[in-house]
This record gives sequence, structure tokens and C-alpha cells, in this order.
Amino acid sequence: MKGVNLTQGFFYDEYPLDEAISVTDNQPLEPVKVSRDLASYPAEVQAEVNRRLAYLTWVEKRLDGGWTQARLEPLLDQASIELGIEPPNWRTLVRWRTKYSNSEFALSSLIPKYGNKGNRITKSDSRAEKFYEQALKRFLVQERPSVAAVYRFYADSIRIANQELIERPIKALSYSGFYNRIKMLPAYDVTVARHGKFIADTKFNMIGTHIPPKRVLERVEIDHTPLDLILLDDELDIPLGRPCLTVLIDSYSHCITGFYIGFEGPSFNSVRKALLNAIKPKAYVHKKYPAIENDWLCSGKPETLVVDNGAEFWSQSLELVCLELGINVQYNPVRKPWLKPMIERLFGSINSSLLTNIPGKTFSNLLKKEEYHPNKDAIMHFSTFVEHFHQWVIDLYHQNADSRKRYIPALSWKKGYEYLPPAQVADEDLCKLEVIIGLASQRQLRRGGIHIYNLRYDSEELSSYRKNYAYEKQSPKVLIKINPDDISSIYVFLDKLKKYLQVPCVDRVGYTHELSLQQHFINCRLHKSFIDSALDLDSLARVRMKLHERIKQEVAELKSIGTKRKSQSSMSRLAKHQQVGSGEKGTVIEQPLPRELSKPKSEKDNLINQIDEWDDYVSEFDGY
Repeated sequence: MKGVNLTQGFFYDEYPLDEAISVTDNQPLEPVKVSRDLASYPAEVQAEVNRRLAYLTWVEKRLDGGWTQARLEPLLDQASIELGIEPPNWRTLVRWRTKYSNSEFALSSLIPKYGNKGNRITKSDSRAEKFYEQALKRFLVQERPSVAAVYRFYADSIRIANQELIERPIKALSYSGFYNRIKMLPAYDVTVARHGKFIADTKFNMIGTHIPPKRVLERVEIDHTPLDLILLDDELDIPLGRPCLTVLIDSYSHCITGFYIGFEGPSFNSVRKALLNAIKPKAYVHKKYPAIENDWLCSGKPETLVVDNGAEFWSQSLELVCLELGINVQYNPVRKPWLKPMIERLFGSINSSLLTNIPGKTFSNLLKKEEYHPNKDAIMHFSTFVEHFHQWVIDLYHQNADSRKRYIPALSWKKGYEYLPPAQVADEDLCKLEVIIGLASQRQLRRGGIHIYNLRYDSEELSSYRKNYAYEKQSPKVLIKINPDDISSIYVFLDKLKKYLQVPCVDRVGYTHELSLQQHFINCRLHKSFIDSALDLDSLARVRMKLHERIKQEVAELKSIGTKRKSQSSMSRLAKHQQVGSGEKGTVIEQPLPRELSKPKSEKDNLINQIDEWDDYVSEFDGY
């Protein structure tokens, strides 16, 4: 192997010694137990051992004859002058020498007896043991009483028992003795009994480490967090509430590969949008935000997606998406966030550094809030914050070294990308990606097409497929994919043709035009509450139109009365309904409806006379 450059053609490893360990050698080793040394004792014990050894060594060199009183006392007087430390009695010196020589001159033989103090358990009257056991049961409970309170119970129990005894009263432990016995209990068992197993495991179990990834996007962590910040509507200057951030971070480079900011909270849709942002190239950044100086290089499909146990990560839709894209899903054990250390640390950095100086910042701890009112002091608009967050990620976080100067995320990404570029999505497959990362469902293909969520989807092509291939079953089940942001059409997988077909909603009034699935759910709920009749598109269109007018009315009121402030929770629900989010829009102001919906309606419009509490319906829907 002489003269061969082992690093040529390979990725340079900063820690080459790690590579020398084979898989077979990477086995847990037997624990090695070593007896304690002098350094483990207190300073006064070490000083006493040094004193004894100094006298023994000094006398040994000068003693001529046996270790007798007549020979030792003059030497000890002289030694005390030269050594400058207090001399022992000659008998004590002889005893030290005997122990030292019998132990084959082991230094531990010179350790004084008081060096091992603190390991004794105070002895008590054997009859008092049952009272101690009763007190111990009272101590090891979730209510966590103090040692002093438990000792009072212990002492009072013995005092009451002694009232019935004529001779030999039971002698109770002193408080210090009782406290010492409590202190000698196994710390893990005490924590389990008083705080629960989870906290005990967190506090005492060994913390391992991950096998470090060797390339970019080998391991990507994803999670959500509410941001400690109140943001304003772009047009109305009304507080919308705290947005929710969904973010993906690459474990190899520590780069943020994608994110989504919105008000709908953790859901499959927020995961879907963040994953789309992570996979796609980031060409939009410089077009939309020209002030950003650096490139956002991160794109491509993750190999392993590390998630927690939220309902949105256990959905069948996400499972099918990852299966289709070749992404492994690794579920983090419940209540063990330290197994996703990078994203947890990132959330701390975002809340502590990015949001620190932004007016409108909230506090997780109410005691820190004091006189500050984020609702009144908020001045940053939603779209401005989205741009600010892009700039922080690309120009600051990715370009700066970590606190211990171990890496710079952007440089780590470039180095890993040169070693092995991650799998990318071709431009011609971006449309297909929108289909793949959709809300999946199985529905029957029957007369009239696909019926789902009180809507019907059909087309000539789908009808032709039924004529040619649906003879085996009257109503075969097919896989459909829905874009939750636009339900005007769906994609139906045609098993016989091995391809997806885009099928529009049968909607002659334009009800589903740019309508989100969330908004449709709310419309259906409102329709059910206010109209006691069967659902159809005409009546749903009237609900949408009435809701549109109600929101416009609220917006007009907020515009005309500048001092009026709608409640933060209500504005958050309005932002959720209007799909306010990064990459979409930053205001709750309604967009114009299709011309068919804007036409004057018949007397049936009077079926809905009041939708004052429409925003209460929004909060009742969980993320899909």
C-alpha cells in the first residue's frame, strides 16, 4: 500500500480513526471496575496520607537499629523541624509502619479511618423499623411530600405507640439519622415513585448517540413548533395570532432543506407543503426576494425522514407518499425528543435568536411577559416575516459556524453534494410530484364518477374507462389523490392503464373554483347547521357566497374602525380558513369569486340569514 493516496476519490473524513473500527468490533465492552485511588479522597485525607508517608520515609532513611522509643523520639523531634509538620507519637509511627509493610507498601494502608466515613447507616431500635417503612411509603408517592413532613409523621407514630407501652419505649431516629437513611435510597427508584418513570429514565438513563450520516439527505428530521410571535394581516394590520412552523433539517449538513409557515397547525397538509418545499429546487427565492444574497442550494428527496408520533405522520397519505418517492420513515419513540436533537436545537435557536428583537414576540413563560402586550405591539406583517425568515435561513443560519466552530451548514452541504448528490426531481416530473404528494383515498368508481366529500367528479375519459374496464365489478375501488389547496379537480389512478387521470368536479356554478378542502369542510358544516335539506352544489354555493359576504363585511368593519381589534383566536381561525401561509398569501382579504357565484341568486338565498359565529366552525376541524 506504499505510495497509494487512500483519500483519492473518496470523501475526506475529518475523524479517520472512526473508520478503523469494524462492525464486528463495535460491540459493548465489559465494564472495567478499578478500585479508588488517593485522588478520589477529600483534600484533608490526601494531606494526612502525605504527612504519614513523609515521616515514614524520613525516619526509614535515618534510623539505625530497631523501631524503639529511644531511637524514634529524637528522630521525630528533628523530623518535625525539617518537615515543618506536626509529628506523631512514636507508637503511632510504629503502627503506621506495621500496616504499611504488611500491605506490601500499599498507599491505601496509610488512609485514616475517617477517610471512609459517610457510608454508615444509623442504627435504630428494631421495633421502630415498621414505623420507618410506613413513613417510607408515605414519602414515595406522586404528591412528593418533604422529608421533614414525613419525619413528623414517623415521629408522631412512634410517640402514639409509646403511650401504650409501660417499659422500654421505642426510640425514634433523629431527624439527621432519618434524613441519612432516605438519602441512601436508590435515586432512580425514588424518582420513579415521586416523579414517574419517564422523568426517571430521562434523568438517569444513558444517553447514546446516532451513527453519523455520511452524505446529504441521508437522514432528515421534520417537526412542527408554534412560533413565539404575533403577526399582522398584510392588508388589514390586524393581529392574526401565532403561526405554526413546519421545518425539515438535514442531519449531515445541518441545513434547513424546506419549511412551511401557516396557521392551520400540525396536519398532513402542512407536512405536505413543507416536504414539497424541501424537494423542489429553490429558484423562486431570488425572484421573490431579491435582497437575499446567497443561494438556497438544498433540494432533493430525503433517504430517511425522521418523524415523531403525531397523527399527521401516521396518516396513510404520508405513508403512500414516502413509499412512492422511496423515502424511509423512521418513527421516533414516544416522549424521547433527544433522539431528534438537531430539530429540537433549531427550534430553540429560532425562538431565542431570530425572534428576539421582533416586536410582537410572545413569551412561553407568562412570568416573563410583565407589562409587554404582544397583541398591541406587533408590527410585522405576515409576508414580511416570511421574507425575513427566508433571509435568516439562507444568509445567516446557513452561512455561520455553530457555537463550537465545528461546521458551517452551507459549506457542509457543498462538500456532501460533491461527494454524492442526492436524488433530484426532474422538471418534467414536478407536475407528477404534486400528484404524488396529495391526500390519498380509496373510492368506488360508479355511475356518475367519483363521489367524495359531497362532491362529484366525472369526465368523458373517466366514463370511457368505466365502459371498457369496469365490467368485472359494478363499482371497483380506485385510488384518488386530492390537492387540499384546490379541490376543483382530483387525480384518479386507472389501474388498467397504469396512469393517473385528472378529473374535474361536476360544478356548473363554479363553487369549487380555487376552493380548499378546509374551506369546503367548513361550508358543509355551516350548510348542515343552517339548512335542513340535502346537500347539493347550488346550496353549497349559496353558503360559500354568504360566507364570502360575511367575511367581506368583517373586513370592511375592520378597515373603517381602526381602533377595533378582533380577538386573536378569531383572527387565527380566519387566517386558517383563508389559507394564509408561506408561498401563498399573507392576508385574509377575500379574492373575487367566479362570475357564476357572483350572479344574483333567487329567494333560496334567504335560507341562510345569519352566520355570525362562522369562525367557531373552523376550530372544530383537525388537520387532515
